[in-house]
Amino acid sequence: MKAIALIPARLDASRFPKKLLTPILGKSVLLRTYESALHSGLFDDVIVVADHDDLINEIINHGGKAIKSKGTYESGTDRIAEVALHLDADIFINIQGDEPFVQKQPLEQLLALFQNPSTQVGSLVQELKRNEDIQDPNFVKVALSLSNNALLFSRNPIPYIRDTLAPVHYYEHIGVYGFKKEALAQFTQWEMSPLEKIEKIECLRFLENDMRIAMAITNYMGIEIDTPQDIVRAIEFMNKHNLK
Repeated sequence: MKAIALIPARLDASRFPKKLLTPILGKSVLLRTYESALHSGLFDDVIVVADHDDLINEIINHGGKAIKSKGTYESGTDRIAEVALHLDADIFINIQGDEPFVQKQPLEQLLALFQNPSTQVGSLVQELKRNEDIQDPNFVKVALSLSNNALLFSRNPIPYIRDTLAPVHYYEHIGVYGFKKEALAQFTQWEMSPLEKIEKIECLRFLENDMRIAMAITNYMGIEIDTPQDIVRAIEFMNKHNLK
C-alpha cells in the first residue's frame, strides 16, 4: 500500500496559541512532529498542511515539505482532505501537528489495520492509568467494542463506573488517524455533526454517520502538546529518555 503522512497545522490553537512553533529543547513542536513521521521510514511522503506562512516556513526552512491550505477549517481532517484528494495514495495518515513523539511501532499498527479491506478509517488508543489523566478533558477517552472498534469518543471519563467490582479500562485516543481516500471524501461532504460540535472531537463525525473506526491498542505513551504545561512535560520526557 502506498501511504502518505499529512500533518495538519493551525497557528492559533484556542487552548495554546502558536503552540506548534513553541520550542522543545531547540526544535519547534511542529518540526519535531514532522521529523518523527519522516524518520519512521513508513511513508512514501510526509507533508505538513498548514494555515499560516510561519508554519510553512518553519518546515521548508528545515528542508521539509509543506503546503498552505486555502480554506478555513474546524478540524485537521478537513484541512488534510483539501490536499489528499489530489494526491495518489492508498492510505492517508493524519498525524496531528502536536504529536512530537509519535513513534514507528504504533504507526505500523495503524497501517496494519488497513490489511482488512473493509477498514475505511483507523486510529490508535493507549490505556490511561492515572486518575488525573482520566479526569482531564484534554485527554480524549474512547469506549471500544469487543472487536476494538470505536463506540464513542468523549472528553468525559467513559465508561461510568456503576459496578465498582467490574474490571474497567480507560483508553485515550492518540491524535493519529488513517483513512482511505473515499472515507476522506465522504468526511468533507458531511456537515459537522451534533456530538462533534459539542465535544470538539472530529472523529465523532464518522461515528455519527455510521462509519466504523477500527482501533489499535498501543503502548505509545507519548506526550501531546495541548497546554503550556505539556511543554514542561515534554522536556522532562526527553531528558528522561535521553532524546535530542
